[in-house]
Amino acid sequence: MSEPKKIGFVFIPAFADWEFGMLSGPAADWFGQKTVALTPGGEPVTSIGGFRLSGARSLDPAENADLDAVAVIGSDTWPSADAPDISPLLHAVAQRGGLVGGICGGTLALARAGLFDGVEHTSNGRDWILKHLPDYAGRDRYRDVPHAVADGRIVSAPGSAPGTFALEFLAALLPGQQAQLAEMRALFGREYGQAS
Repeated sequence: MSEPKKIGFVFIPAFADWEFGMLSGPAADWFGQKTVALTPGGEPVTSIGGFRLSGARSLDPAENADLDAVAVIGSDTWPSADAPDISPLLHAVAQRGGLVGGICGGTLALARAGLFDGVEHTSNGRDWILKHLPDYAGRDRYRDVPHAVADGRIVSAPGSAPGTFALEFLAALLPGQQAQLAEMRALFGREYGQAS
């Protein structure tokens, strides 16, 4: 059995409660991977819903040299001038062949880092991302879809798609787990199939 992969989850103030659980829970419990919470300065941050999360590590690339992947969780702070620049961390992970993913406002961090250049990607709508970053590299490869998009080692999703974000992220990180991922997709799909 191969060594577990280590996934860093980036949380900043006002992070979105609903965007990470469908990835972090199955990654650790169903697939046996390791997860770690990264926050600015390793300090606690509070979610949109008012829950406080303690960071295990900072966003410093040197502190995270063992990460195989990083998932940037959305926050109301990403569009603002107060958003941290995590480009060095994202580039460090990408340059060693790691997986980089962003959901909702977290996609702005990937766009600012230039990681969408030449890569199919999505976000919270074409107008939304262009409103915040009108000249970002790769804007011609934007896909206006309601689900996650994976292109090589980059995964992106709108904030309304935590399920497909989790699935596409894990599929890119764990290519030998197609059968278990198909079960996960079917499990997620049952809720929506019967509710509509």
